[in-house]
Amino acid sequence: MPVISGPTDFNQEQLYVDLRATFGHNIFLKCEGFNFAGSIKLKAATEMVEAAERDGTLKPGSVLVESSSGNLGVALSMIAASRGYRFVCVTDPRCNLATRRMMEALGSRVHIVSEPDATGGYLAARINYVRALCASDEKYVWLNQYSNPANWRSHYRTTAPAIAREFPHLDVLFVGAGTTGTLMGCARYFREWHPSVRIVAVDAVGSVTFGGPPGRRMIPGLGTNVRPPMLDESYVDDVVRVEEPDTVRACHRLARSGFMFGGSTGTVVSGATRWLDEHDGRDLTTVAIAPDLGERYLDTVYQTNWLQDLYGDDILDEDVVSVGSHAA
Repeated sequence: MPVISGPTDFNQEQLYVDLRATFGHNIFLKCEGFNFAGSIKLKAATEMVEAAERDGTLKPGSVLVESSSGNLGVALSMIAASRGYRFVCVTDPRCNLATRRMMEALGSRVHIVSEPDATGGYLAARINYVRALCASDEKYVWLNQYSNPANWRSHYRTTAPAIAREFPHLDVLFVGAGTTGTLMGCARYFREWHPSVRIVAVDAVGSVTFGGPPGRRMIPGLGTNVRPPMLDESYVDDVVRVEEPDTVRACHRLARSGFMFGGSTGTVVSGATRWLDEHDGRDLTTVAIAPDLGERYLDTVYQTNWLQDLYGDDILDEDVVSVGSHAA
């Protein structure tokens, strides 16, 4: 019987969903949403906070501040509450309402940047606000998930070795690209210890992470308007870019199989199935990382009116919900 004293003491990361019956490929979906923060961001948040405590940057009386589209904000809210810190999350209108309410319930203050930066979009506007806040008072401590090496190190230490233990003959790993912390931690680990594993990054169309023009992105989680400082493309073997309607359809197809995941997972699964279709991946063993679950997306990805307003009335037509060409 597990008994814990702190919310970071529990994280179930040995659970995989076999997607062969739903998508027709050997994709095993690593579920990272079964912890008290509800997402993979708990790992990066814990590592960054503990590193800041060790080096003396974070001390009693400090106020944590971070820019987040949602999941890291929840993880930091939870850690701040459990360790006696105050926390300010700087987000934007794309952050799900349920996520904002969760952060507030945990005692955090949520600041919503209402106008995007002229060149860097909402991300640049959020970062500008964080910098101004830190300049106003030294009590504010910005962990900076975008360039903090503790972000990718958390996945080098935990996520990647956990996958390698369960899949010693893995062929391809699909990882969504946001801050690229998960991507770089996993890619660095497999390059060093299992170099035969192919690393495929999955990004959202409209993101500038791997080049290309910026575009509208309404589903939070993956993609950026500013190239992530920690990204090193030499560790990435291939990149797949996914349109948001395909993300939505993948999410709904998973839900119709009884598995409700978040928007980032829908993007990763859609990208993985397309890559495998294009590379004759029938005999490959692959893992895709699912960053969170779907409850926080009930007002967006799983809300019909929201979807139709953004993507048109036919977004969920029966004949287009089937994503991938090998459905059972």
